[in-house]
Amino acid sequence: MQKIRKGDKVVVLAGKDKGRTGEVIRMMPKDDQAIVRGINMVRRHQRQSQTQEGGIISKEAPIHVSNIAVADPKDGKPTRVGFEVKDGKKVRVAKRSGATIDG
Repeated sequence: MQKIRKGDKVVVLAGKDKGRTGEVIRMMPKDDQAIVRGINMVRRHQRQSQTQEGGIISKEAPIHVSNIAVADPKDGKPTRVGFEVKDGKKVRVAKRSGATIDG
């Protein structure tokens, strides 16, 4: 079970977007990277195709998982993640407040 999953609210700890929050769109566990909505935006040249317009587009680039932390469900501040067994199921728990992280 991973500590950060798709759909989690995360806080950026380092880099140009430090302090900003966003939702994880995609996780890449083999590369230890994640794509977060609205974070680490880069501009890329796109060739025109039948379905897509050409020009310069902005899109999210991957960010290393060491530079993001799960936002605490109670106060939205960054927290570490632990695991507990509740009702026979392994659930993720915020170390900061002890609240379970819905996922």
